[in-house]
Amino acid sequence: MSSSTVTVPTKMKGWVYSEYGDPAQVLKLESEVPVPDVKEDQVLVKVVAAALNLLDYKRMEGAIKATDSSPPTVPGYDVAGVVVELGSKVKNLQVGDEVYGNINEAALLQPKKYGSLAEYTAVEEKLLALKPQNLSFAEAASLPLAIETALEGLEKVGLTSEMSILVLGGAGGVGSLVIQLEKHVFGSYKVAATSSTSKLERLKSMGADLAIDYTKQNVEELDHKFDVVFDTVVGMAMGRVWAKSGGGRVVAILPVPPPASWFVVTSKGSALEKLKPYLESGEVKPLIDPNGPFPFSQTLEAFSHLMTGRATGKVVVHPLIYIL
Repeated sequence: MSSSTVTVPTKMKGWVYSEYGDPAQVLKLESEVPVPDVKEDQVLVKVVAAALNLLDYKRMEGAIKATDSSPPTVPGYDVAGVVVELGSKVKNLQVGDEVYGNINEAALLQPKKYGSLAEYTAVEEKLLALKPQNLSFAEAASLPLAIETALEGLEKVGLTSEMSILVLGGAGGVGSLVIQLEKHVFGSYKVAATSSTSKLERLKSMGADLAIDYTKQNVEELDHKFDVVFDTVVGMAMGRVWAKSGGGRVVAILPVPPPASWFVVTSKGSALEKLKPYLESGEVKPLIDPNGPFPFSQTLEAFSHLMTGRATGKVVVHPLIYIL
């Protein structure tokens, strides 16, 4: 497809909040949102699917106000869609390419005003990867922020196949991918994970050797200690208690007290490219919450479901457009 065949409007539909607060109160669907300008290192993506993250919700509430871009804002980090315009210094992508990625390189530092919950979003080429052909747009959109977080966390703790690991919140968007990466990419010999009763079989299907029902079992009383604890819940940040004495490491995705460590993912398309063989082979699979995907018009309902804390995998909004 050549660029001359794509007509890009100046206005678009998008979900916008103009002040911080509860999404149910401040997030509105608008039809005259400016289509973002494309910088020289960016491409314009026509959005087909987007995934919601807890970070989207927290950002709308003002949790990162000190480092945020100022409202009005279109939220959304994860995107899957079709390239419709190229910046002057884009080297590898072409108009018509099906791509996916996390549109913000630094999740908490000046995230973009025009996110993925709109018809178009502008993204740096280096943050995107070609969508694996075996994945739908909805499946691809569910992956970037979560799988990049899972990979970076496991790399930070230096996970090897000889290490045992416990995942707190194994049925969530990040946790479900941590389990799969541990087992199929890093080859960890013992993977344990926590969830509620109804999700235990899901943990086993993803590769967990030990599925722990946190509603019935006190994880602190487990006989086995772990080399690594990956805390995706943060409310269970006492995971450091369950690491091996003197040698175990605890990593979390939100602030936790020492000696545990926490990190904020740095988005990069190269991480998605690195994992592409595992996605194409089916060894690593996206996990989309069965209540979705939610249509674009029901984005508020999608956020409401996310905030119940009962979602399994990622909450996805799809479709936004007809596929080109």
